[in-house]
Amino acid sequence: MEVVYWEGQRLVLLDQTKLPHQTTYVTCSHYQEVAEAIYSLKVRGAPAIGVAAAYGCALAAFNYRDDLGMSLEQFLDQAGRELLATRPTAVNLRWALERMNDVYQNIREKSLENVRSGLLEAALQIHDRERKLEEKMATFGASLVPPKANILTYCNTGALATAGWGTALGVIRAAHNDGKNVRVFVPETRPVLQGARLTAWELHGAGIPYTLITDNMLGYVFLHEGIDLVLVGADRIVSNGDFANKIGTYGLAVLAKYHQCPFYVVAPSSTIDLNLKEGKEIPIEMRDPREVREIRGQLVSVKNCAVLNPAFDVTPHDLVTAVITEKGVLSPPFKKSIKSSFDEEGAYR
Repeated sequence: MEVVYWEGQRLVLLDQTKLPHQTTYVTCSHYQEVAEAIYSLKVRGAPAIGVAAAYGCALAAFNYRDDLGMSLEQFLDQAGRELLATRPTAVNLRWALERMNDVYQNIREKSLENVRSGLLEAALQIHDRERKLEEKMATFGASLVPPKANILTYCNTGALATAGWGTALGVIRAAHNDGKNVRVFVPETRPVLQGARLTAWELHGAGIPYTLITDNMLGYVFLHEGIDLVLVGADRIVSNGDFANKIGTYGLAVLAKYHQCPFYVVAPSSTIDLNLKEGKEIPIEMRDPREVREIRGQLVSVKNCAVLNPAFDVTPHDLVTAVITEKGVLSPPFKKSIKSSFDEEGAYR
């Protein structure tokens, strides 16, 4: 199932807010519709957000008209800023927009039609890159999975989150395809229930055994079910190995450490932010209180009660066993292994 695809001069997105009960696509004819889709979680997951934003930038070029009262460069800059503001924690979003801007700077003197085709080709290449590198990550990660394993994952890190193969869930899929006997425990992932709605749906479709649990069952599952490893994704990894992921990941990492369980982060190189030294520098997105007060639009709390709703938390690097990227497995000390993975200009080796 395609999560993101280009059709004519429009971007088509699978509306993940309707899953698993409805398979509905939304069509974006304007870059602002892409921005709204990213913010409202119609498209979600750091790699998929980056892909959608790249297409959104290309779409902005198709939206441009001479009568808008600004130059094409000004219009694209405005579109980039609006897209970037939608999800401030996921660094893949910024990475994709920076790549699109680099392409534009190289073709800015060409005709409008050539700029449009050049930016669309760049977005298609970013999308294709994600697909290919995720298969590599899955292969590296699957080698760490024992022949028989109880795996705990979190949030949704499959094809829905990446527009490709998947990150942490891609590793699980690869291990299953290799004939390994895996069983997956899936926390529901409050408040938006990505685990219950999306991860369980993907595992069910792939024929991979899984058990859905509530988030507050994690300690019980570690104690009584015998978890062999934890696999999670990331929205931003900084240079010392600290990383941001869906709220609740930090507590999961603490439990894994206490129970001496390997804890792996699976993410593409576009998730690594060398500009930040420590996790405390990562901006944390605060979302609509209604996500906590309501479940699928149904009020479950006192109306208008005070709510704290951070979308992410930061897990310290000393709780991480290894980071799995498309280039291989990065082990502690992460300052050294992450740095050695990039060249002097900051490009991933």
